[in-house]
Amino acid sequence: MSVDPSPVGQSKCCPGQSSAPAPPPRLNPSASSPNFFKYLKHNSSGEQSGNAVPKSISYRNALRKKLHSSSSVPNFLKFLAPVDENNTSDFMNTKRDFESKANHLGDSGGTPVKTRRHSWRQQIFLRVATPQKACDSPSRYEDYSELGELPPRSPLEPVCEDGPFGPAPEEKKRTSRELRELWQKAILQQILLLRMEKENQKLQASENDLLNKRLKLDYEITPCLKEVTTVWEKMLSTPGRSKIKFDMEKMHSAVGQGVPRHHRGEIWKFLAEQFHLKHQFPSKQQSKDSPYKELLKQLTSQQHAILIDLGRTFPTHPYFSAQLGAGQLSLYNILKAYSLLDQEVGYCQGLSFVAGILLLHMSEEEAFKMLKFLMFDMGLRKQYRPDMIILQIQMYQLSRLLHDYHRDLYNHLEEHEIGPSLYAAPWFLTVFASQFPLGFVARVFDMIFLQGTEVIFKVALSLLGSHKPLILQHENLETIVDFIKNTLPNLGLVQMEKTINQVFEMDIAKQLQAYEVEYHVLQEELIDSSPLSDNQRMDKLEKTNSSLRKQNLDLLEQLQVANGRIQSLEATIEKLLSNESKLKQAMLTLELERSALLQSVEELRRRSTEPSCLGPEHAQREPTGD
Repeated sequence: MSVDPSPVGQSKCCPGQSSAPAPPPRLNPSASSPNFFKYLKHNSSGEQSGNAVPKSISYRNALRKKLHSSSSVPNFLKFLAPVDENNTSDFMNTKRDFESKANHLGDSGGTPVKTRRHSWRQQIFLRVATPQKACDSPSRYEDYSELGELPPRSPLEPVCEDGPFGPAPEEKKRTSRELRELWQKAILQQILLLRMEKENQKLQASENDLLNKRLKLDYEITPCLKEVTTVWEKMLSTPGRSKIKFDMEKMHSAVGQGVPRHHRGEIWKFLAEQFHLKHQFPSKQQSKDSPYKELLKQLTSQQHAILIDLGRTFPTHPYFSAQLGAGQLSLYNILKAYSLLDQEVGYCQGLSFVAGILLLHMSEEEAFKMLKFLMFDMGLRKQYRPDMIILQIQMYQLSRLLHDYHRDLYNHLEEHEIGPSLYAAPWFLTVFASQFPLGFVARVFDMIFLQGTEVIFKVALSLLGSHKPLILQHENLETIVDFIKNTLPNLGLVQMEKTINQVFEMDIAKQLQAYEVEYHVLQEELIDSSPLSDNQRMDKLEKTNSSLRKQNLDLLEQLQVANGRIQSLEATIEKLLSNESKLKQAMLTLELERSALLQSVEELRRRSTEPSCLGPEHAQREPTGD
């Protein structure tokens, strides 16, 4: 707020002096500018020389009121310069001191006084905001050191006096030894603080890991018994377990009874190790040995499709629901790395759910390794090839299984023209993870790591068979498909375990191989019977030829698997034969010992009967003789 533009000499506080002559016109500076104090000094000196005292008092009061009314003046300055019409001696005395000092310095040196290095705002700050500097050291007056003496005190400056307990004692100079000890103490304290900070960071990281683990394993499943958990922990803690073949019946029994939730990821790795021990053969589909961290540094052409599917993968799960959160970023890294590793498959819809299930039970890099195991070693990558021929074969195989095991359900679906591709394609591509509860999907993965990908057929057949009466009640295509897609996946814990138990009892490996051969034969018959041009026929023949080559490669792999099994069986037979020979030798030694014992028993009996035939004297002497 600027000062009133009326002449300064006309005081509004004293209306009786309005007839006095007005001083010459001057600029009216703002109260916040440095010229304000010069203006105040100039006017006060002029009034003392030419005007009466009452007029100067009223003039100063007017300036003080304007100072208080200005919005640009700091509040602490208004507080230190209160409006008091009856007491003006402090202001006058300070003004006279500054004037005399300025005149004295100007006359003695003959040179203009040096300007202060600090601005007027900084001077006020040094005197008001940090008043302790006036008592500690004379450094506040270093600007006046060249002038020979200190400037007079201002009313804004606090007076430095001794405290209530007398003058402050001077600090005692420390020796070099004391300083060294102080430095050592400070360094040790800093090291301790750094260690505590690192421990706090580790504690925070462990708490975050526990929180993420709780979020990941947040699904309903039948709790595992303590006895079964003990069996699994014993197998997992076996030293050198990656080189030891465990009994398959024992592992089947343990998986059938249940898998502890907090050990599931480790158990999957254990089952993968056992699979590699039982199938030690060179596979043409083995994954490339590219390090995971090196793959993450590269770019992929599939990143747009991967980013689109991130939000669709488990959208309600707390670990994956946050946009570009920890779950989505880890999932993106795994899918990106696999698309770079397997150039033929790249990225296909459905892979994100498989990788997501693995990521819920293990770390990012371990999940990538298990994804490679499922895709290459278990053969899951066949259904994700760009031609999708294997997926078509799988749909035909499922249809044939329904025809053989549930004929009435097969006829009902065929009557309404409902093929397996309408409802079962997501089951195979996502391994039931896109529609079914996570607890059930985890149990399905337990079975896949134990028995292979044919478990998907078993689970699908068991689900359709157990819901057959409800499916037969629907009489049109929309309601049947809606029931299979939406109502059937809502499984309870009892239905989950019932389905898993049925899967353990099934054996459909031979049927699946026979149905695959049927599919190829039917395809060839369709090609031969259709009236096509030569070019079209050549194209189809080339396609069938390529599919047959792939089929031959698959059969070769199966043959290698069978050979590996035969070799393992032969090894077990040799072990059994050696055990049998050892047992026979043990039987012979036991028979010899038995015959020797029988002879000794007969000898003892004979000796016990001899004293009865002799006289009493011999009977009494016989024990002493022995």
